[in-house]
Amino acid sequence: MHYYRYSNAKVSCWYKYLLFSYNIIFWLAGVVFLGVGLWAWSEKGVLSDLTKVTRMHGIDPVVLVLMVGVVMFTLGFAGCVGALRENICLLNFFCGTIVLIFFLELAVAVLAFLFQDWVRDRFREFFESNIKSYRDDIDLQNLIDSLQKANQCCGAYGPEDWDLNVYFNCSGASYSREKCGVPFSCCVPDPAVSSGPCGVFLQLKSKWDESIFTKGCIQALESWLPRNIYIVAGVFIAISLLQIFGIFLARTLISDIEAVKAGHHF
Repeated sequence: MHYYRYSNAKVSCWYKYLLFSYNIIFWLAGVVFLGVGLWAWSEKGVLSDLTKVTRMHGIDPVVLVLMVGVVMFTLGFAGCVGALRENICLLNFFCGTIVLIFFLELAVAVLAFLFQDWVRDRFREFFESNIKSYRDDIDLQNLIDSLQKANQCCGAYGPEDWDLNVYFNCSGASYSREKCGVPFSCCVPDPAVSSGPCGVFLQLKSKWDESIFTKGCIQALESWLPRNIYIVAGVFIAISLLQIFGIFLARTLISDIEAVKAGHHF
């Protein structure tokens, strides 16, 4: 890897330090994500036994945090160092990766729109898999609880889905005190009760409307999306513009460096 320095450099300081400032934010955010993820794993004892991650049937939310952190840290580092050192290799890596991420996001959005039934089925399988692992990981439990409380929903398509979990299962072989119940996040808010079961059992469907949310979270999310389509579109456009801006800065700086390098040879 070579670093180019020129005695009569004419590389634009404006683009150079603007790109550096753009990337330092992502690099610092990546450090925060990695720090939070590693701290969470340390608290759960995963760092001392990484096989705990592979033994989970569902997904550990910390894995997603770490993945985002690694991507942001790597891109931020490449962009910062590439801009400061005027390194074309790092700048091309940064620019190419951002372009790849941009088109992947676009492809996912288009495919999700065209194949809605397939996406709905995959999301149900994903949700049900994580319901089975609800008590296996505290972060996954908190994530599901937050989703159900925020959307006033229960299960993927209804409370019956919680029969998939070994702790809430209604089979005679279960000796759990939560047998035939649902998580507290499924319960209709009651000021007199702050935790624990809401006194309803899965087989007592006549009492569901009084005590628990009966709408599934997939239906809740499907009804939430049309109501907030402008917010979702705005977030997507904002992210896309940030990516395009980063690509523009990187390509402009690369062109400047190549022009200075070419002029230096004459």
